[in-house]
Amino acid sequence: MMKQTKTYSLSAKDIDKTWQVIDANGQTLGRLSSEVAQLLMGKHKPTYSSHLDMGDFVIIVNADKIRVTGKKLEDKVYYRHTGYMGGLKETVLSDMLQKHPRRVIELSVRGMLPRNRLARHLLRHLKVYAGPDHPHVAQVNASRKPRAPRAVSRPPKAEPEAESTPTARKQPATTAKATRTQRRTTAKAAGTKGA
Repeated sequence: MMKQTKTYSLSAKDIDKTWQVIDANGQTLGRLSSEVAQLLMGKHKPTYSSHLDMGDFVIIVNADKIRVTGKKLEDKVYYRHTGYMGGLKETVLSDMLQKHPRRVIELSVRGMLPRNRLARHLLRHLKVYAGPDHPHVAQVNASRKPRAPRAVSRPPKAEPEAESTPTARKQPATTAKATRTQRRTTAKAAGTKGA
């Protein structure tokens, strides 16, 4: 019967969240947003699971200094509806950057996350600020401190035996096999178990 291997499933206590600070000064909107979406989802971690909240907290500063390519400042339009008849409102990107620079990045990142409950939860981990300052200095500093490694009981490593001659280490595999067989036969002849 074949040995069954168990699938590794990450638990909530094993998820390690850190705080990432990104300066948006001079960065392109779409490229920055895709990088932030990856960090929020946790795809940069080797233990990524799509159904778990395992991403980092992301702080974006200088959101008002974001850069866009082409004629997007005049051509890109944001739509929202008031809920009343004929209440469709249009805002051009240049006006949105002047009035609500945070909203530009939040909407861009939201468009790059999956459309589900987890993504709406992940958006709460995104903190966007128009200026260079943010109130999360304590969290950022706490996540940068080195953490104590978990206690794992492992047997001590065996020290390799020192050999007297340097040529003995470079024996071909056939010679090493022959000497092992000779030791076994010698041990059997002596009446004890060989290595």
